[in-house]
Amino acid sequence: MSERTLGPASAIPPGEHAVFDLGGRQIGVFNVDGEYYALPNACFHQNGPLCRGLVRGTVMADAESGFAREWRMDGEIVVCPWHSLEFHIKTGRCIAYPKRSLPTYPVSVRDGSLVVHL
Repeated sequence: MSERTLGPASAIPPGEHAVFDLGGRQIGVFNVDGEYYALPNACFHQNGPLCRGLVRGTVMADAESGFAREWRMDGEIVVCPWHSLEFHIKTGRCIAYPKRSLPTYPVSVRDGSLVVHL
């Protein structure tokens, strides 16, 4: 596993995200409630620029809610700007296709700088 220092953690406040080019590989780094997460900037549908999409929550209806629609995971979902597939930032799981996920990369803060572990 290799490490890359991305810059000051303070550059990505809670609720924000940024895309970084790491030698031809683009990744998005998201600050969700003070914790950092990283995903590839490529949706598996048609390789759209996933991490340039909006961050929000999603509507779900399942047995847990009695199949009533509920707003969940506010600030934890990134929406692909090309075709609106939604992905859970913390896990990389696709909301529409829960058996499909994107890889996730651990992110740490060292001496005030973000470090992604690839």
